[in-house]
Amino acid sequence: MTPRRKRVLIAGAVLAGTVGLYVLIANLVVVSYGRYTSADLDGVPAVHAALVLGTSRTLGDGRENGFYRRRMAAAAALYAHGKCRRLVVSGDNRTAGYNEPEDMKADLIALGVPAEAIVCDYAGRRTLDSVVRFKEIFGQDSGIVVSQRFHNERAVFIARHRGIALHGFNAEDVDAYNGLRTRVREVMSKAVAVLDVLVFRSQPRFLGERIAI
Repeated sequence: MTPRRKRVLIAGAVLAGTVGLYVLIANLVVVSYGRYTSADLDGVPAVHAALVLGTSRTLGDGRENGFYRRRMAAAAALYAHGKCRRLVVSGDNRTAGYNEPEDMKADLIALGVPAEAIVCDYAGRRTLDSVVRFKEIFGQDSGIVVSQRFHNERAVFIARHRGIALHGFNAEDVDAYNGLRTRVREVMSKAVAVLDVLVFRSQPRFLGERIAI
């Protein structure tokens, strides 16, 4: 091995180790915000509004998305038990044929939530956008976020660094086999969230006028 090649390999190993260490530390920091979440309705406060984070109703192969179904059930239970008066359903609506907020609204109505209690946020393209818009557009300085625990940890981390007293209500998770790809992706999402919040102070892609709820 030439000296130059050796230097390149050492530099690559140092870089990979540094990135790996950062990802580990970032994940530990974000996971610690799980202390603000609960899978028990008695473990979350009563609030005016809850934020339901969107995901696709079905998977790419047409099968039901277990994360979605469990998330809608958790949101409906939260409302039914009087823990919130409004549900802000926030998700992606970037194409005419794909509309997460409208899907969530329809399914929540089917689960017994009154239509007038549901508010659609069509600009929740990513978790940071949904969380920041919950305050900046819908005027909520506190609330409950509804998703699976691993997702709620990240949402609460973002929220509490943006002055939002957010608690998480954890929907039932899916099994390890069906959720593996999502869990792997979440490792990097947490690392990116720390950069967004603490380094870049990222803003939502879209804001706009306030909407009273």
